[in-house]
Amino acid sequence: MAVHLGIHADRLTGVRALRSGKGRREQRRFAFEGTTLLEEARRSGFPIDELYCTAAAYDASALVRELDATGIPVFIVDEGRAAQLSDLKTPSGVLAIAPLRLDPIETLLARGDLVLVLADVNDPANAGSLLRSADAFGCAGVVFGRLGVDPYHPKVVRSSMGAAFRLPVAVADPPEVAVAAARANFRLVGLAADAACLSTGQFERPLAVVVGNERHGLGRWEALCERVVAIPMVGPAESLSAAVAGSIALYEASRSLPCQESTPEAKSQDYRH
Repeated sequence: MAVHLGIHADRLTGVRALRSGKGRREQRRFAFEGTTLLEEARRSGFPIDELYCTAAAYDASALVRELDATGIPVFIVDEGRAAQLSDLKTPSGVLAIAPLRLDPIETLLARGDLVLVLADVNDPANAGSLLRSADAFGCAGVVFGRLGVDPYHPKVVRSSMGAAFRLPVAVADPPEVAVAAARANFRLVGLAADAACLSTGQFERPLAVVVGNERHGLGRWEALCERVVAIPMVGPAESLSAAVAGSIALYEASRSLPCQESTPEAKSQDYRH
């Protein structure tokens, strides 16, 4: 049953620390907010360690009460403490704590023949949107460059719309990716604004689509790429955002696959091992 926490509860200090990358790395867990993401996590079989809720949010959410009944620890906090735990201007009143799930890159590449590599992408909204596209277009997982945004940054998780719970994630540097890709026979194709226009035939699998940093492009990752291609544009815009360019490339890479009806059961991945 839900437990009411006092204002000086020591465990709240640890939860507040999860707003930083250092806190997430040290504790090997992350926080996310709201019942929409909580439902996505449950549907995906992603483990939930704890829940922190206001009394009003607890009473209003059948999902929270259901998870409480299954034995997941639920702690009731006042609205002031809930605001301190949140990174939102308007806290939802429901905050979940979950374990970090990071795969070795070799394991990730063994899961399928299409992956996305975020070459030190820094913007969490771009990274989250690209996770969502990777989920939609059948990627086996996503590799985050070590100098880019944290895969479990709150804005990444929110922008992914649940993909963060379904897609395996790895964090690696270029040399690690190069070695693992060579062993798994993966081709790496990078995106750059000043390259030759892409075509569907350039996306033979096994394939890693490499999306560069918003300001610096592929940078240290370009040398890994067998080919660098550009998204063709006919309008006056100088460039596309990393999220848009990467999503178009993933769509092109997925076009050789038969169109399948999307169902929650087909997309869900069980993380309860």
